[in-house]
Amino acid sequence: QVKLEESGGGSVRVGGSLRLSCKVSGYPYMRPCMGWFRQAPGKEREAIADIDSHGNADYADSVKGRFTISQNKQDNAEDTLYLQMDSLKPEDTGVYFCAAEGRGKPYCNGIRTPYNYRGQGTQVTVSA
Repeated sequence: QVKLEESGGGSVRVGGSLRLSCKVSGYPYMRPCMGWFRQAPGKEREAIADIDSHGNADYADSVKGRFTISQNKQDNAEDTLYLQMDSLKPEDTGVYFCAAEGRGKPYCNGIRTPYNYRGQGTQVTVSA
């Protein structure tokens, strides 16, 4: 069974940094793309970063230049996905989810990937 578990959320001041981690286990042998999305109260879900199996990254304009997605791919069924967040702003506040696409490369489309697996989320709060 595929399991995604986020960690690293918390509260930070404007301009600060946080690093989110997502442990992915039980994933199919094909792990073509993974990513992060966030949801703020009263707002629609926003896909913010994606990375494919070759390490190619895609970002939403709202986080480009401030956030960096990376992954530590293992030979077994476990991976760790990261999101380094720098120069944080109050509008970055929300619940952050990691997500994975297990149906194969045809479904991978950068931050527009539909993802069929997701974690429970971790709260990020940025205050002035």
